Amino acid sequence: MDCVTVTPESTAQEIKVMEINADFSQRSLLHTPELDWQDSPMKGVRRRVLDRVGNEVARATTVVSYAPESHFSSHVHTGGEEFIVLEGVFQDEHGDFPTGYYVRNPPQSSHTPRSDEGCIIFVKLWQFDLDDREPVAIDMNSVTLQADETRDGVQVSTLFEDERETVRLEQWQAGAQITVDTRGGAEILVLDGDFTDNGEQVNTLSWLRLPMGTDLQATAGASGARIWIKTGHLRFAEQERARVS
Repeated sequence: MDCVTVTPESTAQEIKVMEINADFSQRSLLHTPELDWQDSPMKGVRRRVLDRVGNEVARATTVVSYAPESHFSSHVHTGGEEFIVLEGVFQDEHGDFPTGYYVRNPPQSSHTPRSDEGCIIFVKLWQFDLDDREPVAIDMNSVTLQADETRDGVQVSTLFEDERETVRLEQWQAGAQITVDTRGGAEILVLDGDFTDNGEQVNTLSWLRLPMGTDLQATAGASGARIWIKTGHLRFAEQERARVS
């Protein structure tokens, strides 16, 4: 929904905070290619909002499209940013990041993003420990996957881990029965392939958010599935909501 227009008589306490798909106690499955693009304030940059809490400053999960030769103005990520390059090449003064890169820009980092050829990224804002200062840039096309000793048919590579969360790349073998521990909540983005969960089809570029305590019981599709998964972080969702509200 849109922000509510306030009158001069309104107090700061009366300003409504934008909330989109922001009940983190609820399961949410979105097929991102089916969502409408929305124009951003910057020419050539569009977005598909998956969840959002906040107005100008927001805890948000979004798919963002940069048209060729488009750019965003220089800015500081006070609350941190992480993203996956889904298509094309994302660029800033720190380098060129082609399809398959996973990047974390920690709180207080800054950059001037652009894309000469155009790109699409999956991006999360204001979902960091504010003391985190560890930058990450990993080409997921080049990581070595190891067999998960606790789950048959699963290979994994840990992309990031701290006391708040674990971020992994996983490859699920075709037909594998998959269980994921979601005691601290989980988010999944399907990078390739598909799986079913609760009788629903979860396809390439589908995004699934699972609330705390909801175990995933999935079956990988005929071609298997390549999964980006984050667990543990939804324990801090309400704390993050308070920061941007």
